[in-house]
Amino acid sequence: MQHLQQLVMEAIETSKFPETPSNLYDPIRYILTLGGKRVRPVLTLMAAELFGMRDMADIIPAAKAVEFFHNFSLIHDDLMDKAPLRRGKTTVHEKWDANIAILSGDGLLVKAYEEISKCNPVYLPATLKILSKVAMEVCEGQQLDMDYESRSSLSMAEYLEMIRLKTSVLLGGALQLGAILSGADEQQQQLIYDFGENVGLAFQLQDDILDAYGDPETFGKIVGGDILINKKTFLLVKLMAVISHEDKPILKNLLEAPAEDTPSKIKDMLALYGKYEIKAAADKLKDSYTQRAFEKMEALNVPNHRKEPLLVLANNLLVRQQ
Repeated sequence: MQHLQQLVMEAIETSKFPETPSNLYDPIRYILTLGGKRVRPVLTLMAAELFGMRDMADIIPAAKAVEFFHNFSLIHDDLMDKAPLRRGKTTVHEKWDANIAILSGDGLLVKAYEEISKCNPVYLPATLKILSKVAMEVCEGQQLDMDYESRSSLSMAEYLEMIRLKTSVLLGGALQLGAILSGADEQQQQLIYDFGENVGLAFQLQDDILDAYGDPETFGKIVGGDILINKKTFLLVKLMAVISHEDKPILKNLLEAPAEDTPSKIKDMLALYGKYEIKAAADKLKDSYTQRAFEKMEALNVPNHRKEPLLVLANNLLVRQQ
């Protein structure tokens, strides 16, 4: 994986953008320098290797397209969420302004399609189709996420579909692009897409769990942050579905009271989670998605030694310190 990660890093770092107008292109250069593990574009290259590609030159444009699209979505999501920081650095709309964030994000989306247009023309219709499908689904997921913020209740099916769209389809799509460009047939493409989507769902559930139960030294974010802002994670949605009539007033008070007025909010919410065995339910569903992902990988018609890097990556993503 490291050699592919290095290829992606070099491709992103050497990307050329015009100097003017600076307020359009400087934010693009800025967001692309904020780092991250570049997991999504690396997945595109890993899928190509999985299906036997050795020369990554034809795959790099698709990997860049995935990364450009991902960063487009981050710029706009940060603006909608009014987030001050991204990867510990000032967000684009805070460093510049909202209008610049909108335009530079749009610019990155255009650049994503520009990169896709550089792929092998034999596969251009298929690559355009999957990128467009995934891009629209990510937008749908973000809209649902915003819609659900004001909802007093949310079904588990609604929550899982939202996180599938918002976070998982891009992992599946990144892998499918690599499969398309390496000549894999539609059945194999679907299997590798499903692998990525299920890994993504398991990863998001793990993130929900770690927010409440993670080790502050290793989690990288404030533990209990989702609880403090009443974010509708799996844990909260599940609790709302199973809580007894007697305990509903306790939950209602915790959700309605300002965090500063309830210093024990995290502890009290964790007590409710413990009473109803919410973490165990989350762990069980996460394990179910993980198992589904591995079953999809097992069904792929490629030699097992080629599957190993993706299985190792999935294990690294899904076995984090708690």
